[in-house]
Amino acid sequence: MKLVADLLVTLGLGFFFGLAFEEFHHDDTRTRPGGIRTFPLLALCGALLFWLPSGSPLPFCVGLLVLGGWLALFYAARLQGDGDNGIVVLVCNLLAYLLGAVVMAGPRWVAVGGTVGAVLLLTGRDRLHALARRVGLDEIVTAGKFLILTGLVMPLLPDTPVTRLTHLTPHQVWLAVLAICTVSYASYLLQRYVAPKGTGVWVALLGGLYSSTATTIVLARRLGDAAPDPYQTQAGIVLATAIMYLRLTAIVGVFDWSLALHLAPPAIGLAACGGLIAAILYRRGARAPAAVQTAPQGPSNPLELTTALVFAALFVVISVATGWARDRFGVAGLYALAAVVGVSDIDPFVLSLAEGGAPGTPVAAAVLAILIAASSNNVLKAAYTLGFAGRRHGALPAGILVLLAMAGLGVTAMLGGWI
Repeated sequence: MKLVADLLVTLGLGFFFGLAFEEFHHDDTRTRPGGIRTFPLLALCGALLFWLPSGSPLPFCVGLLVLGGWLALFYAARLQGDGDNGIVVLVCNLLAYLLGAVVMAGPRWVAVGGTVGAVLLLTGRDRLHALARRVGLDEIVTAGKFLILTGLVMPLLPDTPVTRLTHLTPHQVWLAVLAICTVSYASYLLQRYVAPKGTGVWVALLGGLYSSTATTIVLARRLGDAAPDPYQTQAGIVLATAIMYLRLTAIVGVFDWSLALHLAPPAIGLAACGGLIAAILYRRGARAPAAVQTAPQGPSNPLELTTALVFAALFVVISVATGWARDRFGVAGLYALAAVVGVSDIDPFVLSLAEGGAPGTPVAAAVLAILIAASSNNVLKAAYTLGFAGRRHGALPAGILVLLAMAGLGVTAMLGGWI
């Protein structure tokens, strides 16, 4: 029964692959090997040669050599003509032959996934070529840096402490760096290649995932330059901060699920308040007849290796400072440190709490410290907004950011009374 099922799956996948192949080339009058009949037959041949009771891979390999020789003769003849000399057609034939062996030898999901992936790559030719034309050399270098951070550096780092100053290991430190880099890089790619052009709110929403502080500065500068859609730009500033609360909760959840669950209710509540205010501002701007949406300046590269190293150093320093403040001054020292680090990048502080940078700190106290740091950071962004946008256009979003900061401190005071 298993043999029959495998052969049916092989024929089905070959038929599906051949159907996509013929549909893709239906406007091409030139003769091409492969199609809705050829691919199922090739897949069936590969499956039967692989299954032969001899147990030797020789028959399957001989079949592969015969197919390869025939395709080589076809390609040699094609080279003498003036047509398309690409090898995609030849690769599709080889893949069809291999499908049967993959179905017989391994889990069926491997064959199904490989077939679906091949069909998507085949039918997505125009979009993929358009993407290749849009992506510059700098983006390829950026992707290479991301692979270095994740696939090369990470496995080489030890997972044991190297100093008595902190219990953090190099592996944990770099994992924190990767958590921030991954969220920032994904947001960067979405802003640059996916977000609709001319929709500043989408850029603000993604910017909140990237960096609410950086997004606030960009939008505040745009306000200062007499943006044609001031209300919608102001909405973007508030929205970026609202998204910040969700971003912090998600990142904390990667390292400490219990802390994230306790942080989620106040963070989601503050994010909802900010989102509601942003929606009101956006609708107010949409009613203005002269409003013309233009996208703000795109995000900068989030994967500079120097930036990653600086973040790692800050993470270690703040982790040590967090543990020292907790040991020397108790929870009050932790809250004071949260207020101080809020005027800079709060991610290292938040991650140090999530990774246990202050051993013995109750979960509720860690939640309060994160809310204090976020409120302090909101005050800093309000100052940036007034400084870059001026009083005329910057007062409203700056005031809203201060109100969100006060709301965060109010939630902190209420939660603190319940501890």
